[in-house]
Amino acid sequence: MKLIDIMRSSAVIPVIAIDDLEHAVPLARALVAGGIRVLEVTLRTVHGLPAIRAIAEQVPEAIVGVGTLTQPEEFAAARDAGAVFGVSPGLTTALIAAARSSGLPLLPGVMTPSEVMAAREQGFMQLKLFPAVPAGGIGMLNALAGPLGDVLFCPTGGISIATAPQFLALKNVACVGGSWLTPKDAMLAADWGQITTLAKAASGLQCF
Repeated sequence: MKLIDIMRSSAVIPVIAIDDLEHAVPLARALVAGGIRVLEVTLRTVHGLPAIRAIAEQVPEAIVGVGTLTQPEEFAAARDAGAVFGVSPGLTTALIAAARSSGLPLLPGVMTPSEVMAAREQGFMQLKLFPAVPAGGIGMLNALAGPLGDVLFCPTGGISIATAPQFLALKNVACVGGSWLTPKDAMLAADWGQITTLAKAASGLQCF
């Protein structure tokens, strides 16, 4: 599956940190039930890779990817666990090589025009603006649309259900990333109904 097709499959991609491995599958099912199929499971906790494997095996409706890729060796491990795309907070020559050798489509993070241009030179036409709000948010994306209008973004970092529509209305935004779909209190309480409700609200958003 091509990265652009994955991004177009969901206006909102939840950024997920799994603190309890037993939560991985019911969480994924709750999100899918709410209409959110594209999931970014981060490597911010030790349960990242096992969670990806469990979701890939038990929730076939989900399009599961791996987030917070910062080390080259993580690419092949994530691919082998069942991830079908990767997301990184930045981009280095080592990560580029690892992405290409693993065959895992990569959505790399950028923050400045120079980083956008450097990523584009390496063939990356879909990028994550990260952290989106501290990087300038909507103003930055509008500014980038002029000289770098052929690049599409998934802004992530500081976006909420209230501000997501403003980002999705931009012509150079394909989707947004956010952690508001998996609030800590709902996760701790295993309140999957609340997460499905949040997913339904997010799945109703559209990219223009």
